[in-house]
Amino acid sequence: MIKKPLFLLLSLALLFTEAALSQDKKEPGAATEPVRLIRGPYLQVASSRGILIRWRTDVSSRSRVRYGTDKAKLDQSAEDTKLLTEHQVKLSGLKPYTKYFYSIGGLRDTLQGDENNFFVTLPEPGKPGHYRIAALGDCGDNSVNQRHVKEQLLKYLGPNELNAWILLGDNAYQDGTDSEFQSKFFNIYKNDLLKKYPLFPAPGNHDYHDTDLSAKHAQETHETAYYQNFSMPTEAESGGVPSHTQAFYSFDIGNIHFLSLDSYGKEENSYRLYDTLGPQVQWIKKDLAANKNKGWVIAFWHHPPYTMGSHNSDQEEELVKIRENFIQIIERAGVDVVLNGHSHGYERSRLMMGHYGMENTFDPKKHNLSSSSGKNDGSKDAAPYKKTIKNRKGTVYVLSGSAGKLGGKQASYPHNAMYFSDADHGGSCVLDVQDNTLELKWICADGVIRDQFTMMKEAGKNVSK
Repeated sequence: MIKKPLFLLLSLALLFTEAALSQDKKEPGAATEPVRLIRGPYLQVASSRGILIRWRTDVSSRSRVRYGTDKAKLDQSAEDTKLLTEHQVKLSGLKPYTKYFYSIGGLRDTLQGDENNFFVTLPEPGKPGHYRIAALGDCGDNSVNQRHVKEQLLKYLGPNELNAWILLGDNAYQDGTDSEFQSKFFNIYKNDLLKKYPLFPAPGNHDYHDTDLSAKHAQETHETAYYQNFSMPTEAESGGVPSHTQAFYSFDIGNIHFLSLDSYGKEENSYRLYDTLGPQVQWIKKDLAANKNKGWVIAFWHHPPYTMGSHNSDQEEELVKIRENFIQIIERAGVDVVLNGHSHGYERSRLMMGHYGMENTFDPKKHNLSSSSGKNDGSKDAAPYKKTIKNRKGTVYVLSGSAGKLGGKQASYPHNAMYFSDADHGGSCVLDVQDNTLELKWICADGVIRDQFTMMKEAGKNVSK
């Protein structure tokens, strides 16, 4: 008879042997437990020839994207064999302005991939066409307003697709932590905008908050969740001049040139957007000079030069100095539209130029280049704003900071420079550009389009009335 202690030892030995044999039978690289998708997929660094697809898993695994132009035949693939939880797979050699379907997962499993997983590569830089871009400001607060704004944006689009969407800063409240980005940004947009449309973000002051580090440290080092969660075309992968930094960059969508700028962080531990000798402004000047041939130029950043909503552009340092020191640079270069957030409402100017002082110094006869509303809807004084390719004077300033956060008015609201202001309704903007015509609409959380304007570029004599 085998004694009980010896019997137990033999039994344990047998179990370990069986476990080892079972492990040996598993395919090389196979996961020992199911991999779960935590975040994504989402589309970054888009161009006419490539795109970066990102996602996050709960455990480390390898990465593979299968893709093709036929949703039933994903006959191409790209992979990364490193074990990761943050997955980034670059697709290259794609055809311009072409629809691709894709799936994501590991080498032997698929985490997601059906007819709703698709993207359209960007058109070739400089090529005129019909393009749509959505702009969301101050969106990530997990509010009912945030969800309604998204729902009405999608309803407005209907069967039409976006070429891209942009973020105007303060993308995850209150501190821009990774968990806030997960619950208040990625979870909200994961089933629609994120998986289909390339995203180009800009940072806000809340994206520089941090529960571990001081704001000053974050501004100088950019060591925040925002910079870890997004990938930017820092080496001109999407057009423009290389910036070599995630903080600011440019990209092209056909004949539209975009600049995404950083109005809160610091470069070289010192320089802000309003410091005109700093690296960011020097790059902006080079980029604008190199892209004069584009049909349209649009700049976006967080802090607005004009607002009397939840923030006051006569009192806050960033806003005052951006207006006094910076915007004349982009006006001289003929930037057509500026998009901002920060104030939690919507405010929009006429076609204007040259106002760099306090609100009470604004003179519509001096600073407005057009007396029209620009609405182009048949109402009185609603003609489109008109410019020429050669004479590009005038900019329309749009503040759209209510895609999540909403409300707030200063004593002197609305700002004298703003033709239209609304701090009572949430909304997002859609830019609709067709060849030499640009139209912007503000789509509200209740589905109402409360403001719009049209701008046209003509080859002949400049007319802005």
